[in-house]
Amino acid sequence: MSEEFYRIKRLPPYVFAEVNRLKAEYRANGMDIIDFGMGNPDMDTPSHIVEKLVETVRKPRTHRYSASKGIPGLRKAQAGYYERRFGVKLDPETEVIATLGSKEGLANLAMAITAPGDVMLVPNPSYPIHPYGFMIAGGTLRHIQTLVDGKFEPEAYIRQLEQAVTHSVPKPVAVVISFPSNPTAQVTDLDFYRDLVKFAKKHHLWLLSDLAYSEIYFDGNPPPSLLQVEGAKDISVEFTSLSKTYAMPGWRMGFAVGNERLIGALTRIKSYLDYGAFTPVQVAAAAALNGPDDCIDEIRGIYRSRRDTLVESFGRAGLDVPPPPATMFAWAPVPEKFRHLGSMEFSKILLREAEVAVSPGVGFGEYGEGYIRLGLVENEQRIRQAARNIRKVMDDADRILADYQGA
Repeated sequence: MSEEFYRIKRLPPYVFAEVNRLKAEYRANGMDIIDFGMGNPDMDTPSHIVEKLVETVRKPRTHRYSASKGIPGLRKAQAGYYERRFGVKLDPETEVIATLGSKEGLANLAMAITAPGDVMLVPNPSYPIHPYGFMIAGGTLRHIQTLVDGKFEPEAYIRQLEQAVTHSVPKPVAVVISFPSNPTAQVTDLDFYRDLVKFAKKHHLWLLSDLAYSEIYFDGNPPPSLLQVEGAKDISVEFTSLSKTYAMPGWRMGFAVGNERLIGALTRIKSYLDYGAFTPVQVAAAAALNGPDDCIDEIRGIYRSRRDTLVESFGRAGLDVPPPPATMFAWAPVPEKFRHLGSMEFSKILLREAEVAVSPGVGFGEYGEGYIRLGLVENEQRIRQAARNIRKVMDDADRILADYQGA
């Protein structure tokens, strides 16, 4: 009997496990850890959504099994959102499916379309499910570096895709993209999407877009949808989530929309695996999508205020944080004095010396080394407290480095 299961063996060590272990240990010892590590929205879900849940859950008939593809009213609500927000028309019956958060949808689509050895082109650094959903499904990964000196460069990205298609055997099956990006907070525009659709059609590739942060943006125009490009629906599916838009992370409600064949494949896989989210959750999710947008504006405003506070106070403390244009994250370079240690060791130093938890960039892929990710999940008072703690680390850097090297 094998000592390790095949799919588990394929997964690399979980980089965040050590930071999480230390965080728990320090808290158990009484340290007040200010946690920017996990992207877990801390705001209250808007009251009209909660009230709809409560109203619906009181009806015993809603306690039965639901529909794995989502109740009709919810799928219609998502189609309505796409038409209002992006001008994209979707058939709720064949081009929309509800998922248990976008993460589950991505993972199950990977299971649906991946044959053993299929090559998938995935971003790096990236949210872990983008590459590892396909690795778990038996695919082979080809990592595409998403940043040049900390910025997304569309032309450089397309060139990398060209090289990957040219040199990969067998030829790649799909390209995964995510804008606004977790972890880097980078955004893109319709010109890039047009070039990408043209490229994918030329090389017979599926496009899988993660648009979970469509409504968390701060500068410029709202982020576009890949499906706004003419002909994109021929080869593309897009994932969205209510987790960040409506502060509903624990509700586990997301969607996949787009190409009928891909949605059909995901629908069939899910029909074997689940009965969908609890019906009252789906009804409340439909109320969110059909309801007023002022709660979205309020949530976005809270993230913007936290972003501004973090950028300003951390900058004064000596940790430069480029202002993220979108998402609930900031992506910051490890300060020069600590850069030789790497993002993991710097994260440990912040945890031990400043009682501040961040995510090491290397946890999002090898090209994330040299950076840290900070979630905008603490209020302004806690952000300023963290900045004061970090200032002490920066002022005492020589002593900390000497202790580290002597350990």
